[in-house]
Amino acid sequence: MNQPADETHVIPLPESQGTDDIHESVQAVNDAVKKSSAWVGLLKNEIAQNIVGQEMLINRLLIGLLTGGHILLEGLPGLAKTLAVKTLATTVSTDFRRIQFTPDMLPADIIGTEIYNPRDTSFEVKKGPLFSSIILADEINRAPSKVQSALLEAMQEKQVTIGESTFNLPELFLVLATQNPIEQEGTYPLPEAQVDRFMLKVVVDYPSREQERRILDMVDHLDSKISVQPIIAPDDILAARSVVDSIYLDDRIKEYIVDLVYATREPAKIDAAMGDYIETGASPRATLNLKIAARALAYLNGRGFVIPDDIKDCALDVLRHRIRISYEAEAEGITSEDLIHKLLDTVPVP
Repeated sequence: MNQPADETHVIPLPESQGTDDIHESVQAVNDAVKKSSAWVGLLKNEIAQNIVGQEMLINRLLIGLLTGGHILLEGLPGLAKTLAVKTLATTVSTDFRRIQFTPDMLPADIIGTEIYNPRDTSFEVKKGPLFSSIILADEINRAPSKVQSALLEAMQEKQVTIGESTFNLPELFLVLATQNPIEQEGTYPLPEAQVDRFMLKVVVDYPSREQERRILDMVDHLDSKISVQPIIAPDDILAARSVVDSIYLDDRIKEYIVDLVYATREPAKIDAAMGDYIETGASPRATLNLKIAARALAYLNGRGFVIPDDIKDCALDVLRHRIRISYEAEAEGITSEDLIHKLLDTVPVP
């Protein structure tokens, strides 16, 4: 796993633009980030009352909050995926809905439907649970394709169509989905088009032994949990997003992002063997999401500029679900994560 970015890293300014004006501009953004991100530590401390460890998971959820990017959480049952999302939603003063996906679910169960009103002899729209700011799509891969299609419109367009009417979703709209990687009975593989709409795919692992011991001390009953308090309002999050968008991204960092994504499409140029292992490379959404996620990571670290370690830190979660490996790779036990690590070790870093 890549080490966290060094806070003392020199701001990477291009030689042709290394003027005092650029330095002052970056410093202004740096100051704005430090002032704007004061809530991050408070929110993490509040979440830590319910969640032991899982720092990487919490950071990824915050990236989604700061960018509006949807996140797919994959992990075995009992690893606090659902609890982490619910706790995060509680720390934000906004509406939150949990939707439990099932094989018999219909699109109307999530988006709503038209109901006939005999008194007025007309149809009225009854909105579904999808009309909320933070959505927990629990076990998302249990729902059939029609439900996924309805959810896809909401994720991509931030709108919902019911009958002949189209309704906009809240400006702060975020889908945090979970799925179990080992259970296949009663599940439907998510369409590739929908998987690509998830900004990050985060694989949640077991806690360490020390963290498990802390969980044992903290929890007396299986249903016990500590009440957390709201820390930030939606308007503050939207304001933070504007600061994230202003974070400095050097041209050499941009070239590095493009080099990484193109390496997934033309892997043989990096390593001859890799050409046989990658069937389909990452889409342009990977390029955009690497940029956005790296800026969010810089914000969480209190920096007004992106460094290469930010790209490396989020590359695995941005790329793992966008690379389709070949049968040869599967036969040799090579995963998409293995190939991404190889690319990160091979592609020149600015």
